[in-house]
Amino acid sequence: MRFIMSLIGVTLAAAAPAQEVDDPLVRPIAPEQASKWLTPQPPTRIFGNTYLVGFGGLNVALIRTSAGLILIDGGVPQAVRRIEDNVRSLGLDLRDIKLILSTEPHWDHAGGIAALERDTGATVVASASAAQVLRTGRSGPDDPQMAWLASFPPVQRVRAVRDGEALRLGDVTVTAVATPGHTPGSMSWTWQSCEGERCARVVFGSSLNPLAADPYRFSAPVNRAHLAAFRHTLERLRSLPCDILLTSHPAQSDGESKVEQLRERPEHNPFFDPRACRAYADGAERKLDERLAEEAAGSTP
Repeated sequence: MRFIMSLIGVTLAAAAPAQEVDDPLVRPIAPEQASKWLTPQPPTRIFGNTYLVGFGGLNVALIRTSAGLILIDGGVPQAVRRIEDNVRSLGLDLRDIKLILSTEPHWDHAGGIAALERDTGATVVASASAAQVLRTGRSGPDDPQMAWLASFPPVQRVRAVRDGEALRLGDVTVTAVATPGHTPGSMSWTWQSCEGERCARVVFGSSLNPLAADPYRFSAPVNRAHLAAFRHTLERLRSLPCDILLTSHPAQSDGESKVEQLRERPEHNPFFDPRACRAYADGAERKLDERLAEEAAGSTP
């Protein structure tokens, strides 16, 4: 009888649905707010070795090299499983991701990096300022949006790189381009991608949106250096070799529309636009000037 009861117990246990394991590194952050960025999007090859493996409102880029893969940004924690599925659907192995590059240390772009680092064993790379935030999961008072920002899972190991530093993996070299403004530690990344004899300079641009939460003011004397750095970022982007622009939020560069156009007419790649980085900088400068005018008038949101 005991044997029969034990057998019944084993059978019932096997039939019971598996309990989902609570993973602290992928617990959702601000799910209602994040949902607007997480429109499902199939992985898309943009050009040559460059892919997008993120979402309709949140870009995550993937670069294939002869020695492994490079991922740019990690999305929000609750997006990690879908990012990983997108990589696998390309026939690629997560353990082949050797580098994870960070554009900015905010939860919407860096919240998933800790889980991705764990799952891939990759080295995380960021600016020195951003690396400090990634290690703690929390921005400091020098970030214009600090009062709004949720904390996110800290990243265990981060390699800090300098502006202009080149990272080589196999046959691809990615160069770090410091683009402070949206955050003090924002970093953009650029590399060459080729199809046959045709090559393009690809830029993955960090956000340039001059958002700020009270009591931060770009015009405050204490923030004079940050404002000057923001202006320098805009000038630098205008002069940067840039055939293809991808932005951390695709809406900042009409990315969602371009992905749809690319799928419909791949022979006419809409991402090729040598004016894209200049237009991106020009639009950001208009927003920055509007923000400064609001601060001067005392009418900031």
